[in-house]
This record gives sequence, structure tokens and C-alpha cells, in this order.
Amino acid sequence: MKVTYYGHSCFAVYTGNTHLLFDPFITPNERARHINVEEVAADYILVSHGHGDHIADAVAIAKRTSAIVISNFEITVWLAKHGVASSHPLNHGGAFTFPFGRVKFVNAIHSSSLPDGTYGGNPGGFVVETPEGNFYYAGDTALTLDMQLIGEATPLKFCALPIGDNFTMGPDDAVKAASYLRCNEILGVHFDTFPPIQIDRSAAVRKFQAASKNLRLLNPGESTAF
Repeated sequence: MKVTYYGHSCFAVYTGNTHLLFDPFITPNERARHINVEEVAADYILVSHGHGDHIADAVAIAKRTSAIVISNFEITVWLAKHGVASSHPLNHGGAFTFPFGRVKFVNAIHSSSLPDGTYGGNPGGFVVETPEGNFYYAGDTALTLDMQLIGEATPLKFCALPIGDNFTMGPDDAVKAASYLRCNEILGVHFDTFPPIQIDRSAAVRKFQAASKNLRLLNPGESTAF
């Protein structure tokens, strides 16, 4: 499966002729200013929580592409009020099988409010199972032992983990998360966008290498295959 990174925590997975777009935050991101958001494809948009740095472009992209938005109940209601025509709500521990595969909404330890201050429900992450392989996007989260349950239940091709520290896990906790998840291929997200989450990339890669893990740190617009 092909993964394209759009900066911060926004990335797309192309699997089974379906574009899955996660946490669209492109136009306000200075590091992604060279990306034309009008050209970003999406059949489904998955939103982990309501903070602006994860939902900024969700309404515009959903309207342009007619994508189905998958998120928690509160966020799907808010998006509908802002003109998003199609969505599918999930809550923690719940899963649903879509044409491209199965999505389960899982726990994240963070906070959530929407850009206008509206209650954003509880934050979460997604375990996605597809014929081409399974993957986990943690969303914004601290390290949690719940990740062990994911690793026990689902063989994972890759995991997208926040590594920027300050608001989420940093590299050290993300290495532990990868071990809990039994996953050796990691896509780093939620780093370098703002001064509090800037990291030493080389040091982070070495920490994962020491644990026999491969950390991929892409620049906005770059793609990789898993």
C-alpha cells in the first residue's frame, strides 16, 4: 500500500483503489505550503479528534470530493452542521466494515475540542484492516497499555505514531508503543510543525534502530510504500 505524507499528522493511504485521508491539516501548515490541497484525493476522511491541527481542511475536502468522513459521533454531527453530506460515526471499541476494509475506533489519551470551541467528544485512533494489510493510526496520544491489546489482536504492516513530544508521545515512548504493538515499521507523525514539537530526527531514528524498528520520517509531499 502507498502512503503519502502531507505534513503534521495528515497522511493518505492508497489501498484497493481507495484513498483514505487522515486528519487533514494542510492549508494552515507552513511546512506544507507547496501542496495544492485542491489536488488531494479522498474517498474517506478519518478524523481522530477535533483540534484544528487535525480537522482544518476536513470540511473543504469532504465537500469537494464527496468523501465519507469517519470519526466519533460528536465530530460527525459538527461536520454535518458545516455542510458535510456523508459521514459514519464510531465510538470507542466499535468497528464497522466498509467496502475497503474494517475500521475500529480505539482509545487515545489526549483532549478534544472543535475549532469553534464546541465539544469534540473523546479523541481516538484507528485500526484499519484491508486485504493489502492492516495498520494503526494512533492519533494524538500518550503511551498507553491499551496498545498491547491492539498488538495481540491484529498483525500490523505499519503504525503511524506521534513522536513530537510536548502534546503527545515523544520518541522514547513511541519506541515502547511500537513494541507493545508488535510492529517494526513506523511512520512518524505530529513532529516539527511548531517549535514545541521539533525533534532531532537522527536521534529519533537511532532510538528506533536500537529497538530493531524502522522509523520513517517523511517531508510533506513525500510518499513511501509499506
